[in-house]
Amino acid sequence: MSIREEKFLALASIDYDGMSIEDLQKFFRKTLKSGMHGLCSSPYEEGQEPGDQLTEEQIRRRLEIIQPYTDWIRSFSCTDGNELIPKIAKEMGMKTLVGAWLGDDAEINEKELNALINLVNDGLVDLAAVGNEVMYRGDLTEEELLQKIYFVKDAIKATKIPVGYIDAYYEFQERPAITEACDIILANCYPFWEGCDLDYSLLYMKDMYHKAKRAGNGKRVVITETGWPSQGTNLQGAFPSQENAIKYFINTQKWSKEEDVEIFYFSSFDESWKVGAEGDVGAYWGLWDKNEKLKY
Repeated sequence: MSIREEKFLALASIDYDGMSIEDLQKFFRKTLKSGMHGLCSSPYEEGQEPGDQLTEEQIRRRLEIIQPYTDWIRSFSCTDGNELIPKIAKEMGMKTLVGAWLGDDAEINEKELNALINLVNDGLVDLAAVGNEVMYRGDLTEEELLQKIYFVKDAIKATKIPVGYIDAYYEFQERPAITEACDIILANCYPFWEGCDLDYSLLYMKDMYHKAKRAGNGKRVVITETGWPSQGTNLQGAFPSQENAIKYFINTQKWSKEEDVEIFYFSSFDESWKVGAEGDVGAYWGLWDKNEKLKY
């Protein structure tokens, strides 16, 4: 017999049977207060969208709200004011995963890459990401992306800051040249977007994570995004709700601490602009709402 109480439900999740929504909210706040590895930044206020100029005041205000709860912050771009996120985060004592946003505009890509290199050389970056879901969207060819990854690696070689590329976990299985180019595997893992029922979502995410680990063949693996929307239309067996979003957050943080898995939770604040690409659920991934009020 090998009973160990701390391993009960380790493959699944916490037993929430009989908990009211009020009980779940208390559990959520206790979990949040205990801190997390990382949060994805959501800097855009109501009426803003990528491409709009961010102000130092709004970035500082939002980082001050989340700073007590996270060790790391992840930013998605290095232009239009986003370059201020790592600077202010460092002032507040947080570590930074900083990404250059790459798309199909060569001029913007060049600005993003050069800005990322400058931020690294200024000592404001702990992990550097060259692109986010570029292969998924089809904005660049694999060869074009590889050229950009190696360009950044060469430019910041002296700093010894790890360089990676962010995409869905399965891309690292399917694109070994990209996996080889990365110093670190930066994997987005979303059971929701694969239609997984909440009850099986933690086990599902663990499988995603281990697939990325196997693809990386010993390289450090970071889950750069995972989360659950609090409202919107279901995707097959995955149902958005406050209850499910709370449970997913708690399960994720418990696993992160127990097995020392580096996770950046998506996301800090709700952002209305995201409904365009993701449907009605896009606006409801935050732990705080669009008015910067804690949702649970």
